[in-house]
Order: sequence, then C-alpha cells, then structure tokens
Amino acid sequence: MSDQDIVVSKDQGVLALGFNRPAKKNALTREMYAALAREISAANVDEEIGAVLVYGEGNDFTSGNDVNDFLEHPPSGDDSPVWHFLTAIREFSKPLVAAVTGRAVGVGTTMLFHCDYVIAGESSRFSMPFVNLGLVPEAGSSYLLPLIAGHHRAAELFMFGEPCSAQRGYEAGFVNEVVEDEHVAMRAGERAKQLADQPRTAMRETKRLLRQAHQPQLIAVMEEEARLFSAALESDETREAFMNFLMKKGK
Repeated sequence: MSDQDIVVSKDQGVLALGFNRPAKKNALTREMYAALAREISAANVDEEIGAVLVYGEGNDFTSGNDVNDFLEHPPSGDDSPVWHFLTAIREFSKPLVAAVTGRAVGVGTTMLFHCDYVIAGESSRFSMPFVNLGLVPEAGSSYLLPLIAGHHRAAELFMFGEPCSAQRGYEAGFVNEVVEDEHVAMRAGERAKQLADQPRTAMRETKRLLRQAHQPQLIAVMEEEARLFSAALESDETREAFMNFLMKKGK
C-alpha cells in the first residue's frame, strides 16, 4: 500500500479517513483495510476524537474490494484485515459519518449500515453484487439492511445486485441527506463537527443504547456471513462468476 492510499487528517475533534486510489475507483486492498482498522480502533480510545468521517478522494466513494488483491489473498477467518476493519466499525462507540459520491460498491455500501450519519451526492450509486459473484452478503448487512429498509427492499438490493440511486438510498433509510455533489464534503464536515462537539459521554451512551438490543444478533450474523462467504470462495460457482466478471471487465 502506498502511504497515501488512506489519507488521515485530524481537525477540531474530527478524524477524517479518505480512500485515495481514485485511478482505481478507490478499490480497497488488504493493506488499506488494515490501516483503516488501526485508525478507527485508535480513535475509539483517543479522547481528542469526537467523531470519524470516511470519504473517497476523486469521483467515487469506493468500488469495493480490489479484485486482483482479493483473488490473490482472499479473506479467511478473524485474522483477515477486512474482518478487523468490520469489527472496528461495528464496535466503534463514537459517531461515524460517511460522505459518499459516485460509486459505493459492495463493502462501500455495507459499511454505511454501521454509520450514524450518511450524506450522499446526487451522483451516488449504491450496489451490493454479492449474489452476482456467487457470494453472500457481508459486514452484517443481511441483518442490518432489513432492519433499516424492510425485507422487500433488502431482498431486491441483494438478489438483483443492481445499483440504486442516492434518492432510493434515502427512501430506503440508509442515507440521511442527498445534496449536490460539490456540497458533499462541506456538509459532511459540518455534520461531523457538530457531532464531535456534543457532550462525549452522553454521545457514547446514546449510541450504545441505540445498538444494544441488536448487537448480540449482529455479531452472530457477521460470524455466520463470514463462514458462508469463505465457503463460497472455494466453490466452482463463485470461480465461474468471477471469471465472467473479469472477462466482461477486460472487454
């Protein structure tokens, strides 16, 4: 990973983490997941940090996993960098804000279900093409999305894997605001700063109360998803789906 693949900055109580591979549509590598997990875990115990903001440099939030990196080093078990990242956002006790423009594919969408506030630009397109690739949902999304959007919307988004607009994300409940693309960064910074300025203990306890009824089930579902995801990676069905995907991508 380049030292700049994840841009880290801290200002007025907000830790900003930027995906910075715009030429690759901000596709995430193992090293980027590891860096994100370290930064978020450290922020959780840093008294100077009141909120974390995640965003993508350039035109896209993230196109999901870097396919070549993913195929060469598939995630396996609870020692994988992606699992460390997903655990870090699941356990993060402070406000987590996302600023989305352009593509938010796979984990680029599922990580948003762990966020407390999501701002999307009008160009945003969310998609979770797990089934299309012979995989199952991850990041606890098979549990969280039905809670947020209801069964029918969740089933549509997962089973077809088709992109949905920022407005549909708002209607489904996993986007808080839709603004013009050029206003996303400023608005996200404003909202993250507002959250960071709130009384810290009250904020942490409020977030804990909001999550506590669902947290045990979420943990269990994430573990089950991870088991099924790993098994799917070994299947002929998934290998064929990835080959078809790479062939289409190469055309």
